[in-house]
Amino acid sequence: MSEPHLHHCHHHHDDHRSDQTPYGQVDPAEHAVGGIARRTMLAGAGSMLMLAAIPGTARAANAMTAGSPTSTAPGASRASLITQGTTLVHADMHNHTVMSDGDGSADAAFASMREAGLDVAALTDHATMFSIEGLSQSEWNTTGNLANAANDPGQFTAIRGFEWSHPLLGHINVWNTSDFADLWRAGSTPSLYRWLEGRPGGLASFNHPGREVGRFSNFSFYASARDQLVGLEMFNRTDDYLFEGWSSGMSSPLVACLNAGWRPGLTGVTDEHGTTWGFHEGKGRSGLWVTENTRAAVFEAMAARRCFATRVSGLRLDATANGVRMGQVLGVTSGDIRFRVDLDRGTVWDGKPLRIQVLRPGTSAPTVVDVVDTLCGSVADFTVPLDAADGNWVVLRVSDPELPNPTPGPSGHPCNDFGVAYSSPWWLRP
Repeated sequence: MSEPHLHHCHHHHDDHRSDQTPYGQVDPAEHAVGGIARRTMLAGAGSMLMLAAIPGTARAANAMTAGSPTSTAPGASRASLITQGTTLVHADMHNHTVMSDGDGSADAAFASMREAGLDVAALTDHATMFSIEGLSQSEWNTTGNLANAANDPGQFTAIRGFEWSHPLLGHINVWNTSDFADLWRAGSTPSLYRWLEGRPGGLASFNHPGREVGRFSNFSFYASARDQLVGLEMFNRTDDYLFEGWSSGMSSPLVACLNAGWRPGLTGVTDEHGTTWGFHEGKGRSGLWVTENTRAAVFEAMAARRCFATRVSGLRLDATANGVRMGQVLGVTSGDIRFRVDLDRGTVWDGKPLRIQVLRPGTSAPTVVDVVDTLCGSVADFTVPLDAADGNWVVLRVSDPELPNPTPGPSGHPCNDFGVAYSSPWWLRP
């Protein structure tokens, strides 16, 4: 792989920056004893115990609790500097309760997430995984009732979903369906895709991709489900999944998924199993660009891949390529592509140096064809030559160059710094 060109954007420099907000805060309920047996079984069912796999981030002195709404920084304004017609909402689409392997009562979950400053939230308890009991029909009904009670169109969108859970093949979140599928109803990824096909409007996501050894049958492509598979989790809890499994000889889940032909938006989630839903700094979350904060508009934005993954609160990321928004088809096979990237997190990160890596297809890891230095609170504007002969997709990764990636890839890879956000991909050809 050739060395990427280091591209310095010319911006007005603001010397003020703040490092007061730590990236990693472990919520106090992370290791709560309630429900531990079921969670440990779920986590270990794929022969890997993931419960304790949270990187050794320092526990913050002021650990967040559900009673401290000030724990979520206000962040950036919700209006893009480069596009019109949509507003940013902050979302967490992957959360658990005692109805599967979480510790907390579902009755409290939506209120906690709204108090924490989230605009969109989903409960996605596990469906039954063979011997491990998950959602019952009555619990599924309860989840729907709780979501309907919490839903406040225009202000807060509450969503019911479920997590299809196979101990070897992997876990897939599903939203916007009237029923749910466990392993008795859909025992393999193709059978789940067929089930989803029968539910128009149903949307799904590849969860913690690569954690389970089968990796969705190595992301085996099922063309008729492509449009409904709208998500790939790049941040789950405190982990960046770009190089998940790379040190054991596996390819990057991002590369494997996109090279297989899937077209997901990129997302971040907390995958909360404790009782402090929404109150996390340093855990995954998503930004969605919606026409309004309603279920219909949220699902439309997800289906359009107008989303980004991050693990910091209050971040705004919008990006266009030749004027085309992230998540869409560029419709060119080769040429100079002009990217514009709006990055902001409000005063807390004003002028903070960030880096944008331009990710293209590779074999075991993405190829980085350009690295752009920028400042938070500004619009980066740069041009990169792209050719569909080198692969059909491009993704932007935003990083903090001053911190290391706790799960690095190949030696010297430009993405071995700390991931802050991922844009959804663009595709060069339909």
